Amino acid sequence: MSPAARKTRTRRYDPARTRAAVTAQFAHVREAVRGLSAEQLALPTRLGGWTVRELVAHLAMAVGSVVRLLEEPAPARQETALLDWPFATAPTASGIDDDTRAPAATGGPDTPQGLAALLARAADRLAGILPEAPDDRLVASRAGAMRLDDYLVTRCVELVVHTDDLAAATGTEIPYDRQALATATRLLADALAVKAPGGSVEVRVPPFAVVQCVAGPKHTRGTPPNVVETDPLTWLRLATGRAVWAGELAAATVTASGERADIGDQLPVLT
Repeated sequence: MSPAARKTRTRRYDPARTRAAVTAQFAHVREAVRGLSAEQLALPTRLGGWTVRELVAHLAMAVGSVVRLLEEPAPARQETALLDWPFATAPTASGIDDDTRAPAATGGPDTPQGLAALLARAADRLAGILPEAPDDRLVASRAGAMRLDDYLVTRCVELVVHTDDLAAATGTEIPYDRQALATATRLLADALAVKAPGGSVEVRVPPFAVVQCVAGPKHTRGTPPNVVETDPLTWLRLATGRAVWAGELAAATVTASGERADIGDQLPVLT
């Protein structure tokens, strides 16, 4: 675990609720994909050169990775803690991109029905293996060996963030499982507190998260002098680089009060 992460109190996530959240959000994705047209699959997304088709394939991979990792031998020791994960993803981005594009280049599913079937298989395989897997079972994630219950928290982040990508690309309204949205929001808020340790700014993402961050005078009681507040989806977009701090301030989707409340230089926390 990084020194900064050691100084940050790690939030506890209920493993049963996390498992249910992953399943529920993936079900929302599956339902949305069943309603897409062939034309929508060819639409661009905000993820570089990915089309909607490639985004959907990536979502299948994000969930399918749980099955793949559980089918592999367990690592001998833990290498990565949950709060290390947001900062360990950037070096693996090119590999993820290659793996996502590979099915498209080799004749993977290219119709709504084919992609829906791909997602259904991933869901069935997950349902077949996950119930018997212990929460503390180690899995060899791209970011390093970590506990299964922590890895499933990262799957909530993947599913929620990419659900938003899918909705933005297709113009489709897709529900968010409340627990999945809460989990993603909290993890990336805690990651900000790791990246910018301190207690001079209070970041509020109601109703799910409040964290203290940024070096400076620590707030102890009363109204904090430096406060940032936004909604969960805007926070996730800022935290993952899908939105720009100045733009969200101008659109009034973020409020920031106090001389230290400009946290734009600390964003994104996950790339």
